[in-house]
Amino acid sequence: MFLKTFEITLQTPVTDIVSHDYRAAEVFQKYGIGFCCGGKWPLETACLMKGVNPEQLIKELQKATRSIQVPPSLPFSDWSFDFLLNYIVNIHHYYIRKTLPKLGVQLDLFVGEHLVKYPGLSGIQATLRKLEKEILPHIDLEEEVIFPYIRRIAHAYNSKEPYAALLVKTLRKPVDLVMQHELALVSASIDSFRELTDHYRPPVKACASHKVLWAKFKELDNDLTQHMFLENDILFPKALAVEKELLSKQE
Repeated sequence: MFLKTFEITLQTPVTDIVSHDYRAAEVFQKYGIGFCCGGKWPLETACLMKGVNPEQLIKELQKATRSIQVPPSLPFSDWSFDFLLNYIVNIHHYYIRKTLPKLGVQLDLFVGEHLVKYPGLSGIQATLRKLEKEILPHIDLEEEVIFPYIRRIAHAYNSKEPYAALLVKTLRKPVDLVMQHELALVSASIDSFRELTDHYRPPVKACASHKVLWAKFKELDNDLTQHMFLENDILFPKALAVEKELLSKQE
């Protein structure tokens, strides 16, 4: 259902497209084309029924399902503070802000129709709501307070400015507390999602909507895991090391 080579033609059934790559579901939702239990129509027929240009739709589907992967060999620990901070903001913070609200709406709609059959959905719903409520203000705090602070002390440290240690004493932010809080929140959320979804394995005979939803939660899991690695294993330890070294020069 994910990242498989698959040729999309006018005769391909809508459900087959989504079955091969869950990300196609968002394109179909955009045009009001059903892809679940009633989505057996060929793509061309579905487009005619909704008045959609099939060639344009195929282009959008190909774009939405293109393979984009980050090589595991990237030297994250060698990146400068500025580059690493920009990467986290433009990749991971952007993803969180875009994904969590939409995923919440999709989950609410699914729960409304399937809660009786799958009572565990209420737990997933509660976990996602808590994550969204707490992590969105948290990343705002990072971008408005913590990250600018890290940029300033990094600049002062690299430039060997004489006021560098004083800057830390004056502006010092609770980087370690931020790190601990975010890690605890995300770790608890991921553990809950994995347990309640059986590690994102849909039930036997699950409908296409169910499979798409679980795939999106797995995508969220992957992004949050990478996000936490970059911040808690690389960014924050490097910032704390700079703080410590700058302060030691005043002792």
